[in-house]
Amino acid sequence: MSGGVDSTVAGYLLRQAGYEVHGLTLWLWDPHDPWENPCCSVSAAAIAAKELEIPHEVVQAQEDFRKLVVEPTLAAYRRGITPNPCAFCNREVRFALLVREAEKRGIRWVATGHHARVLRDGKIKLLRGRDREKDQSYFLFALTKEELSRALFPVGEYTKAEIRDIAEKLGLTAARLRESQDLCFAPEGIPALIPDAEPGPIYDLEGRLLGTHKGLPHYTVGQRHGLGLSGPRPLYVVALDPQLNAIIVGPEEALYARGLVARELHWLDEPPGEKFPAEVQVRYRASPVPAEVELRGEEAWVTFAKPVRAVTPGQAAVFYRGEEVLGGGIIARAL
Repeated sequence: MSGGVDSTVAGYLLRQAGYEVHGLTLWLWDPHDPWENPCCSVSAAAIAAKELEIPHEVVQAQEDFRKLVVEPTLAAYRRGITPNPCAFCNREVRFALLVREAEKRGIRWVATGHHARVLRDGKIKLLRGRDREKDQSYFLFALTKEELSRALFPVGEYTKAEIRDIAEKLGLTAARLRESQDLCFAPEGIPALIPDAEPGPIYDLEGRLLGTHKGLPHYTVGQRHGLGLSGPRPLYVVALDPQLNAIIVGPEEALYARGLVARELHWLDEPPGEKFPAEVQVRYRASPVPAEVELRGEEAWVTFAKPVRAVTPGQAAVFYRGEEVLGGGIIARAL
């Protein structure tokens, strides 16, 4: 329980369905700091549990979170990669710890407020949430079969508007809370956590020096603003070169890739074949694109039906068949 409207209403829906519900908050922060951040609030979660009339506990998980999410994320940014910390967190911390804590208490199911769905029809399948604008299945592609078999996503069958309406009708405090949009451990942005990032050169696609950047963590592929460059045409970040500590810029048409290579692959079941069609989503807010996926050893080579803008190393490439998540991997490079 984060204290937000989704996890609070998830608890309510489970109670209505006849479950015995235990509220648990994974606290991922320094226990000496105020127990609140842009993502979670222990006090709001405690209020939600009281309103739902369920027991509530806090589990200290800051060391796991620091080692498994924060440190790898900052290390990736230093290497000129733009990772997806939420996918790291769900894979390495959130569900693994929730299952472990459930085991300690003899609890069968683990529920969260994610907008996603689980289908049990002989095989366990992960599906998109009903509200496509709020769908969070992209972040869950790396769950293990064991974790998914125990997972419940009560709000996944509802739109966000319906969830808020339920909370308002019940008079829940969570209905009045603002929804978090920030990266939870970097409310002032990643660069604030890497103040020693070294400036370096900005080159165009022909290798001409155009200026100086403030440090690789300040930039990502597709970025236009903050470059400090002027010219007859808008320039965008096309690539980051950590070996040269350089940024490569070019016109918008240079941002489009015909495909990508993904590594660190994970499948929710067996992959459909050595080569198969799928819809591929390359970032959380991106629309899925029809593509052909070819498995080559430990890599997936993806060819898009039409070029895709700003394919970014470090982000997840998630493979879908309609609403079903097949699996995914981490983008190593664009083609």
